Amino acid sequence: MKKLYGTDCYIQSVGVKDDMEIDGFAISVCREIGVELSRHRSRSFDEMEQWGDDLSSFDLILALSPASQRRALDLTRFYHLTVEYWPILDPTGLGEGREARLDSYRKTRDMIIARLTARWGPPLTDPA
Repeated sequence: MKKLYGTDCYIQSVGVKDDMEIDGFAISVCREIGVELSRHRSRSFDEMEQWGDDLSSFDLILALSPASQRRALDLTRFYHLTVEYWPILDPTGLGEGREARLDSYRKTRDMIIARLTARWGPPLTDPA
């Protein structure tokens, strides 16, 4: 999101579970488009609250898995949030060998870029 649309909006990467280290294949395919993820870490919703993030300050949650959608919808009982579910291919465990796995991760990356541009229009910068 930041790569495509800049930093005019606040973006936070959140996972369903705590301590979600970023997968090495995700790091590789994002590096191909100039996105550095090697120091990135996704926090859980619970961690965000524990660390003082005000979940009510967010307008939109983009859920990329059924589990994250359920957790995000649970939060709408307490906060006024819009939740959109984007069914994105989970590339973990797909493909035989390094190149096939990288291709699966590229497909996932490209699906996310396509959904972002469908939702917010042409990117300010070219992701390639």
